[in-house]
Amino acid sequence: MTNPDQSSSAVQAGSQPGYTSPQLPANNPEPTNPQGNAANAHGEVAARTTQQEADISSWLPITANRNAKWWYSAFHNVTAVVGAGVLGLPFALSQLGWTAGILAIVISWVITFYSFWQLIILHEIVPGKRFDRYPELGQHCFGPRLGYWIIMPQQLIVQVASSIVYSVTGGKSLKKFFDLVIPSWADVRQTYFILFFTACQLVISQTPNFNSLKGISLIAAVMSCGYAMISFVASTIRGAHHHQHVNHGVRSHAIPGKIFDMLNGFGTIAFAFAGHSVALEIQATIPSTPEKPSKVAMWRGVVVAYTIVIFCYLAVAISGFWAFGNAVEDDVLISLEKPNWLVALANIMVFFHVIGSYQIFSMPVFDVIESYLVGNLGFKPGRPLRLIARSLYVLLAGFIAMCIPFFGGLLGLFGGLVFSSTSYYMPCVMWLVTQKPKRFSIHWIASWISIIIGVLLAVFSPIGGARQIIVSAKTYKIFS
Repeated sequence: MTNPDQSSSAVQAGSQPGYTSPQLPANNPEPTNPQGNAANAHGEVAARTTQQEADISSWLPITANRNAKWWYSAFHNVTAVVGAGVLGLPFALSQLGWTAGILAIVISWVITFYSFWQLIILHEIVPGKRFDRYPELGQHCFGPRLGYWIIMPQQLIVQVASSIVYSVTGGKSLKKFFDLVIPSWADVRQTYFILFFTACQLVISQTPNFNSLKGISLIAAVMSCGYAMISFVASTIRGAHHHQHVNHGVRSHAIPGKIFDMLNGFGTIAFAFAGHSVALEIQATIPSTPEKPSKVAMWRGVVVAYTIVIFCYLAVAISGFWAFGNAVEDDVLISLEKPNWLVALANIMVFFHVIGSYQIFSMPVFDVIESYLVGNLGFKPGRPLRLIARSLYVLLAGFIAMCIPFFGGLLGLFGGLVFSSTSYYMPCVMWLVTQKPKRFSIHWIASWISIIIGVLLAVFSPIGGARQIIVSAKTYKIFS
């Protein structure tokens, strides 16, 4: 991500600030060829700056390693997309109803699959150049300064919001696991479990770069598929035995409540398609040559990931709402009670999955923090800087999660506020700006439909999420 005040040719870390030209030696006050000496000096400065940028780029977590395989893309994207949001989909259906809820999931899948393809193509749209970070692509589309400030804040909010929501999810799931396995621990506060999750992240956050996460990400992807299938099976069993006592109407009866719930439901579904904010960063880890560009491997991985996504999403959403109706919790695993061992297994799988997905979304944040500290403030790259900077971020996210652990409201608020932008309409806007498709062509129509839906989500969904948090906060005691 290039700082808008720096040269567009600089890497994200930027050139070292405050360079002073070297002084001439005292014994040669009047050089015989001042123009030649000046040219040589500028050449040396440029060479040193280029080398510094290369050294910093090789240290930053996004660009440190470009040896990823296509299947890394598959499980990175499964880990990023099939996240905590899938557990909130039955709750979203309880707010929207059967028809609207399922249509919203399917339409969102189609739109975000299309916008994912657009990002993959735009990654190397300029021959010989790779846009390794979302803001870098924004700078190419909208200009160095405007593009940076349009994209960077939105991407950071998505990733910080994901860190907070995953901290809440990890803590809630771990508490549910111990409630089932060790009932005597039922009185232990949820805050302590969020704190334990944060402590785990303090250690794992020292993983240097994206490719170093491949083992953790693979485990997380397997865990996500595992708990999705357990949720599907357990909900189906539950529904088969108690289906006659379930109300499948929407949660609210009053018109204002229905409207707010509908908005929150759409935001929850938007949150479930959050992987675009790390798409370019994942693709940056894949090698690319003119004969074999990175888009081939990346697209193959995304197709595999999105096939898994739609299967898991519909299975969990339909079975969860069918089993519990409008009484389903905002995290469907909280609603499940029997069989104890299966529900406990699903919750511990969620815990391990969000450990990995937390890191996938946090890595670009670490990249921004470290590049700013090194490139703009002149800190020396190294383990001490990484330890302090990343630890402070993890602690802050954990503290916020302990203060506002409202899973359903957070999904709706953040899902509509920024996730709809980075996943639904911003890739389409960039496509229209750079590719300029012919009016009323397939890509022109598809892009504008995605933009309209995404903007509507961004405007209205946060209202429902904020209202859900306010309602939940009335009965909440901090750090309880």
